[in-house]
Amino acid sequence: MNILYVMNNAYTKGNGLAGSCRRTVQYLREAGEDVRILSARGEDGEEPDYPLPDDSIPVVHSLVKKQGYAFAKRDDEMIRNAVRWADVVHLEEPFELQIRVCKIAAEEGKPLTATYHLHPENFYSTVHLQKSLWFNRMTMLVWRETVFNHCRIVQCPTENVRKRLKHWHYKCELRVISNGMLPHKETNAVSPIKQEDGTFLLISTGRYSVEKDQITLLKAMRHSRFADRIQLVLAGKGPTEMTLKRAADKLFDDGVLKQRVIFGFYSLPELQAIYRQADLYIHCANVEVEGMSCMEAIQTGLVPIIAEGRITATSQFALSKESIYPTGNAKALAKQIDFWLSNEEKRREEAQRYIGMGEQYDIHKSIEQLQEMYRDTVSG
Repeated sequence: MNILYVMNNAYTKGNGLAGSCRRTVQYLREAGEDVRILSARGEDGEEPDYPLPDDSIPVVHSLVKKQGYAFAKRDDEMIRNAVRWADVVHLEEPFELQIRVCKIAAEEGKPLTATYHLHPENFYSTVHLQKSLWFNRMTMLVWRETVFNHCRIVQCPTENVRKRLKHWHYKCELRVISNGMLPHKETNAVSPIKQEDGTFLLISTGRYSVEKDQITLLKAMRHSRFADRIQLVLAGKGPTEMTLKRAADKLFDDGVLKQRVIFGFYSLPELQAIYRQADLYIHCANVEVEGMSCMEAIQTGLVPIIAEGRITATSQFALSKESIYPTGNAKALAKQIDFWLSNEEKRREEAQRYIGMGEQYDIHKSIEQLQEMYRDTVSG
């Protein structure tokens, strides 16, 4: 089957959406599908099958780049050639490029599918408009009418997403299919973190951004009775790094923390080594379509504490009420941290329940479901 993946730039760095796109394309190809990409070129020379020119949008370009996004200019001849080749066209975003692809696909009689990868709140968080009802409602309506309702099937990575799109009366078929994660492989990597005796190691991974809400974890330290024994690791990079570092330094200067918060960007083997060393994994995101980085951590046998909210789906991974707290509530997070750190035996027992949990989200299962989705779309 000829499957065309459409993304503004499938090669941007520090963007989980682009990484997910490349990974899915790779595994679909390994499963025997002929998959091509319509996209702008990568900064390091990566060449899509159907290349589009870059589009630097005035005013918002710096914002877009901070968020890890990039846009491509429309090239109708290139788009039409790509669409004509395809049996099915798959949209990875709901932006201007995809709106144009929808129109050309309709003219060429080619069926469309899409993945709902991000909420409007993801996009607006950097300019602190994630709580603006008007902006978010209008964006949901525009996405619905210009992109998603032109698709036969839309992949929803979680039930949380499916319910939201159903609430917004998206008329396409909504099919829950996880983005999937790579099979867990143990490595012999040495942890880059040196932990002092008698301390508890807490790690949180994710891009430094408003919606990932690492600031709530820092605020929680002022309410935890174990704060003076906690070593915090915030793994990632992103636009809020300096804000987080200033808040972390103040915790140390005020004597709340006796160990400075560690910031850094780590390879997957290094992260796995830290997970084996850590006592708790904290996931604070208040806007999250799925949150597979959380599953990558906890499947190693690491007890999580996960933010629970209306538009974050990651709390689906929690196995007990002590592993969730309301988004943005630093005192509630501190309470759960104290619960697990004061109950070492229970924490060890709970950790065993998470070992191997990621198997049900194996990317090979997701690929099989995607293949079925494409077959249903073409035959429908």
